[in-house]
Amino acid sequence: MTPFDIITTTACALPLASIDTDQLIPARFMKRSRADGYGQYLLYDMRFDDNGEPRPDFPLNAAGAQEAAVLVARRNFGAGSSREAAVYALADFGFRCVIAPSFGDIFASNAVNNGVLPAKVSEADAEEILTLLQTTGADVTVDLRDSLIRLGNRTFTFSVDPIWRTKLLNGWDDLDLTASLTGDIAGFEQQDAAARPWVQLQGRD
Repeated sequence: MTPFDIITTTACALPLASIDTDQLIPARFMKRSRADGYGQYLLYDMRFDDNGEPRPDFPLNAAGAQEAAVLVARRNFGAGSSREAAVYALADFGFRCVIAPSFGDIFASNAVNNGVLPAKVSEADAEEILTLLQTTGADVTVDLRDSLIRLGNRTFTFSVDPIWRTKLLNGWDDLDLTASLTGDIAGFEQQDAAARPWVQLQGRD
């Protein structure tokens, strides 16, 4: 995965709460190949009308939304089923970060494993960021090293699990994270073999 450090980008304001994974990627599109990209199906039933025409008042259809790498929403983003394709759709659309007051637990874990930062802010800060985006249209900077969001002359803090932060900063998945601890694992094995020789496998190299 591409490491996440500091990004400065346009952002898309989605002032809705409890956007669930069924809305993020409707089930009927999940049989399609990931190689073709899922970005076109992101929030499909909200972005398009019954005739497949873009809804002009929906934020992701606004001018410049295709270049946005940050999405800002209200609480409980990514609730619902555990489908990882919801994150595929966000990532393939181009989003590297979602800012919201809270996230579905499985969604947030899936997001990190696909290089998307779930940046948790307070309800009040989320509302202020949404207002600023809708009134100023300024670029937003997301700084994972210092856990800061900068928008205009305002700075906001966000939280993210420390392990997830490490994975994102390094572009690691779970296997990479485990491999980074190879020395610690080997040290534990040596100490355990000395302390409890009776549990060691015989004939082990």
